[in-house]
Amino acid sequence: MTNLVTLLTESARARGDGPAVRQGETLLTYARLDDAVARFARLLRERGVRPGDRVAMAVPNVVQFPVAYYGILRAGGVVVPLNPLLKARELAFVLGDSRPGLVLASPSCAGEVEEAARRTGVAWLTVGTTQWERLLRDTEPESAVAERADDDTAVILYTSGTTGSPKGAELTHRNLMTNALTTARTVLRISRDDVVFGGLPLFHAFGQTCALNAALGSGATLTLLPRFDPAEALRIMARDKVTLFLGVPTMFTALLHSGTADGSGPQDLRIAVSGGASLPVETLHAFERRHDVVVLEGYGLSETSPVATFNPPDGPRRPGSVGLPVSGVELRVVADDGTPVRTGEVGEIVVRGENVMKGYWNRPDATSEVLRDGWLHTGDLGRVDADGYCFVVDRKKDLIIRAGYNVYPREIEEVLHEHPAVAEAAVIGVPHETHGEEVTAVVSLRAGARAEAEHIRDFVKRRVAAYKYPRVVRIVDALPKGATGKILKRELSADR
Repeated sequence: MTNLVTLLTESARARGDGPAVRQGETLLTYARLDDAVARFARLLRERGVRPGDRVAMAVPNVVQFPVAYYGILRAGGVVVPLNPLLKARELAFVLGDSRPGLVLASPSCAGEVEEAARRTGVAWLTVGTTQWERLLRDTEPESAVAERADDDTAVILYTSGTTGSPKGAELTHRNLMTNALTTARTVLRISRDDVVFGGLPLFHAFGQTCALNAALGSGATLTLLPRFDPAEALRIMARDKVTLFLGVPTMFTALLHSGTADGSGPQDLRIAVSGGASLPVETLHAFERRHDVVVLEGYGLSETSPVATFNPPDGPRRPGSVGLPVSGVELRVVADDGTPVRTGEVGEIVVRGENVMKGYWNRPDATSEVLRDGWLHTGDLGRVDADGYCFVVDRKKDLIIRAGYNVYPREIEEVLHEHPAVAEAAVIGVPHETHGEEVTAVVSLRAGARAEAEHIRDFVKRRVAAYKYPRVVRIVDALPKGATGKILKRELSADR
């Protein structure tokens, strides 16, 4: 039996009284967490959830997240994590595509979830603290763990390229189990004495594997921060004696700007990990000097569970590199025809291994496009040096990463085209000092139409999550196009 929930059940058996998850003043031991998970699994079974059924959840980094996540898995269900910042129209697409039997909502996003659930005919349940405690108190624990096969889907993570609708990457129990254990044992070397910072969104692959599953599968303590704030993060790291910090580059930058001149910052860090985007070398060195800790970079995608490469904790580390393939993973750099390029040459990064998804949910065409002969074609450009270290050079895709969140231009362009005055639109990412990239929209107006940039910006703001809307809107007479009529985004980027 491979069920991913055994990461938790085995840790609970080994150290039931040990601290598992903390959020503020709330602390759950492994025994209490395991009991709550078993009760939640029974609640789901009583509501008709059966092995293989999908259950969506829009829950931030609070203690209810691991209870719901592992409860779904224990019942044999498939977790569909949702970003709690999404608006109803965005949630409705995912619910309509994945067709879950139930969607769980935190009170902070219950209104948007309820609207999306009503649009799609999906049952929903609010998991606020009061309701949560009552539901679990009145429910007996589920003694059994549902049996699942290695290749059964455990989690569907919705992701998207720059064209088309979001796609659900199907990650199996084996994908996530092996990636979490490899990360914990050979990369981060997590032990039960570690305290792992849980500020990465747990609905994302990075936070799920490297924080939630790796920590709890190792008997360590996970301390949660519902929404990242640098001052609060520093306070939590000092209070809880955090030993392992996981973050995206914008978090590292924000922590550096917050400062710890009074000595109140973290004193117990043994390692820090950056992922999600390239960490500027200057930022890496500055963080290491400030906190006397080694910063390691890695690389991966939702489709790779996500860890594909990492700088080794003991071997030579190369700033600017995302390291070597982790155990069980192969990486190549190939030309457009799929043949490997020479050492040091730039090509597309392709990955093969036990971490690679089995495909996109109900999207066989999209699956066959990226999975070819067992290799996942990432769409990222990179090179590999003579020692096997990988360097990510650029993206073939136009994905924008703003403050660690993925923004897909096509999605925002679709909303812009809903504005009655907009004729054409292109969305690009431009460099930003603190956010990494900022979302910028360039639009032309319909003949005779009038609109202010601020009005167009607010139009989009009302329809998408706060991190997605373009802070900058430029109105131009016409967008540059190539011979085929395709908008030339590279010219827009060069003319910012």
